[in-house]
This record gives sequence, structure tokens and C-alpha cells, in this order.
Amino acid sequence: MLLALKDEHPALLKIKKENPSEADLWLLNSCTVKNPAEDHFRNSIKKAQEENKKVVLAGCVPQAQPRQDYLKGLSIIGVQQIDRVVEVVEETIKGHSVRLLGQKKDNGKRLGGARLDLPKIRKNPLIEIISINTGCLNACAYCKTKHARGNLASYPIDELVDRAKQSFQEGVCEIWLTSEDTGAYGRDIGTSLPTLLWKLVEVIPEGAMLRLGMTNPPYILEHLEEMAKILNHPRVYAFLHIPVQSASDSVLMEMKREYCMADFKRVVDFLKKKVPGITIATDIICGFPGETDQDFQETVKLVEEYKFPSLFINQFYPRPGTPAAKMEQVPTQVKKQRTKDLSRVFHSYNPYDHKIGEKQKVLVTEESFDSKFYVAHNQFYEQVLVPKNPSFMGKMVEVDIYESGKHFMKGLPVLDAKVYTPSISKPLAKGEVSGLTKEFRNRLGIHPNLTSHTPAATLHNSASSRMGLQLQRLHQDCVLRAAVGLALVALLFTIFTKVCN
Repeated sequence: MLLALKDEHPALLKIKKENPSEADLWLLNSCTVKNPAEDHFRNSIKKAQEENKKVVLAGCVPQAQPRQDYLKGLSIIGVQQIDRVVEVVEETIKGHSVRLLGQKKDNGKRLGGARLDLPKIRKNPLIEIISINTGCLNACAYCKTKHARGNLASYPIDELVDRAKQSFQEGVCEIWLTSEDTGAYGRDIGTSLPTLLWKLVEVIPEGAMLRLGMTNPPYILEHLEEMAKILNHPRVYAFLHIPVQSASDSVLMEMKREYCMADFKRVVDFLKKKVPGITIATDIICGFPGETDQDFQETVKLVEEYKFPSLFINQFYPRPGTPAAKMEQVPTQVKKQRTKDLSRVFHSYNPYDHKIGEKQKVLVTEESFDSKFYVAHNQFYEQVLVPKNPSFMGKMVEVDIYESGKHFMKGLPVLDAKVYTPSISKPLAKGEVSGLTKEFRNRLGIHPNLTSHTPAATLHNSASSRMGLQLQRLHQDCVLRAAVGLALVALLFTIFTKVCN
């Protein structure tokens, strides 16, 4: 992500340059899940330094290992401090090195991340991404994210519900709940994920949808009955991401995953029975230290049995500082071969062929990468490509499924199709800052008739997942600092969610 600061009008935030070389400051976000992601981050820092750019670093890599040699002398914004990004940027531009890595606490109790009620810029004006907690309860042997994000810290239910309400009032029609482990939500504050979900369901307008994020098996076992009821709700996608990582109990034990295959199958089998048609997505790591050929074959059999429509296959990378990095490693060539073999199994079946001829209601939220279709999702969060009719965007449409592929279906609107419009406001303009009160906008000099022509920010995804942004001189007034700063906070949230979630 790139940031260019210039001395121009203080109240506008606009993209001026797409060329990173023309930026004054680079703001680089990071993910510590895999070695390649950190390697890319390190290379970006090196390139910035070669071009004599000011640099601010964010995300899990500097939070977990701030003393790394390649981070020396650079400004760092911690994962719980991103609402102070403007402060760090200002000081860095002056030539100072700033490091904000502390943990936020209230009466000695660890808090979550940035406040939920702060303004933000949505990558997609129709989709709101809400983090319900940070950190986790597990101590997986291969995971480095825990080093950066610490133990579980959940946001209060009322704050999450208020954020959802505000989002719908701003034209959002789909909410994603995310975290390192959504299933663990509330254990630190005396509540639970089902309790939160029932409260959220109450405020979802007709025609809008809620999607749950990843949950590890141990923390959903005790809530299976309630979760099945929630996933059957017409305004909740019948979709759940439950990472298995390996089908071998011995490997799971070495991973310190705190469940066995019987637990995973119990969760999946129960939900498939109680929520007909549910989509179960899962993750698998190939070549974890100590994984034998027999262990791997058990994983292959699991995929062949369940035919997961959404499967994330990862070759194991030892992360420095984790217990798994000290274990005896599986040879690289073996890991690569197992990854290829499992990918071959995954691509041997087509999960959607039997749905050709069905009528489905789908919610349209974005444009396809090739710009030929609009992308929609049905009740099971299966991807359905539909014709690019502008009247469909942000709406729920009934379609006939006429074609299927490995990762999608194609649908045509049924004759005289009724378009279901969520009972919510018109979406914000692309790049417009959300959460600003009328008084706030007046103090910023932002007028309603300007927002559609001069949005607060326009987001661009480059191949390197970096963003070019020209930021006019920052006004010292705290209201302006908050608005501009949270535009940057929004960018950090967007990139981090895309990379890590």
C-alpha cells in the first residue's frame, strides 16, 4: 500500500498517482501466516528504501518481530494501534521513527482492535466486514499470528450490532463476520457466538445477508444445535469455514490443534444433516513435520469422501519462532508433491453439476474479474455469475442455473423475475467515508452534492496489493485528523482482510 503526501487542500483525500515511484511515503501492510507473504513484504521494504521513500509498516510481521534487522529504523504501527496511523505518518514524514506496538487495556483487561464506530472506507460499498474479536485461544505449533495478536479479545455485542445497523443504513446489503476464530467469540466476556448471531439477525433487513467467517472445530462443538438453527435462517448464508488441516490424529496432535478427526466429522456431519445443502469450506496443510505417507493418505480419503466445494490447500512453511520450525522437516520435494496430489483430487470432481436447471435466489454484490459478469451468491454462498444488468447490483434476483464450473455457476434471470431490493438506503459512493455525521461532514467541508463527484478516497488494487494515495496536508483539528486517519485505517483493514482472512 502506497501513500503520497502533498501540500494541497486539507479536507480532500484523493488518489493522484498510481505509480509507486511518485509517492512520498509507502505504507506497507503485512501478513505473517506464510513465508511467501513475509518475503513479499521484505522485498517491498527494500524497494522503498532503494527509492529513498519514507516507510510506515503495519500488520502482523512487525508486531510479532519488531527487532528484525530489516525493520530497524522504520516506523511501525501495531495491530491494535491502526487508529493512530495519521499520527505515525505525520511523524515519519518529518523524518522521525515512531513505533506504536502496545496492547490496549481497560482496567487490566485486554481490549480488541480499533474502535468499531470509527469512520472507514469500504472496498465494496455493498459489503461490510466486521471483526468480532482479535487474537485466539489456541496455540497451534505452526502459527505465528498468535505472537502478533495475542489472546482472545472480543468486542461487546452492542457495539457489533450498532456497527451492523450503521452499515445497513449506509446501503450495505451483505455483512461478513471475521476474526482469527469466530467460534471462540465471547468466551472472554461471558457470552457466545450464537448469542451474538441471534442479536445480529434481528437487525438484518429483508434482502440482505450475513456471512460467518472461520471457526475452529473445538469452539463450535458445544453450539451445534444453535448454529444449525442460525445457518438455516433465510438471512444467513448456509456456509461455514472449518479448517481441518490434516485428517491424521497424530499430525493434529503435533500441530496442537486440540481436536481429533472424530470431532471434525461430528461437526460437519451434524451440520450437513441439519442444514441441507450447507457449504463447508476447509483448509489443509501438506507436509507438516512428521507427516507420513499414511497420514497424508488419510487426508486424501477425507477429501474424496466429503468432496469439499471450497478447499484451501497449503504447502507447509516453517515460520521462525514457532515450535513447528524446530521439528524435523518433511523434504521440500515431498511437500510439493503432496500438494500437487491433493490438488489433483480436489479438481477431480465438480460440486455444482447437479444444480443445473435449478431456480435460485442470488444476491448480486460485485463485478467479475474479467468484467464480463456480475458476481452473486446463493443461499449457500456458492458463486453464481449473472448478466451485467446495472439494476441487479445490490439486489436479490431469481435466476435459472444453466451452466456450472469448478468454482461457479451461471444463471439467467427467470422470465419476469422479481428483483428484491433490501429495505436499506442507497449505497455510499465508491470510496466515500462511512460513519461521518452531518456535523462531521460540515466541519470537513464535505457537502452532499460533492461526494458523488469527489469521493473521500478511491481504492485501486494493484498486482502487488499496494495502493497509491495522495493525501493533502493534514489539518491539526482532531476531527479532520480522525476522518483522514480512518480512511487510512480502512485501507489497512481492507488489505489485511484480503490477505489473511
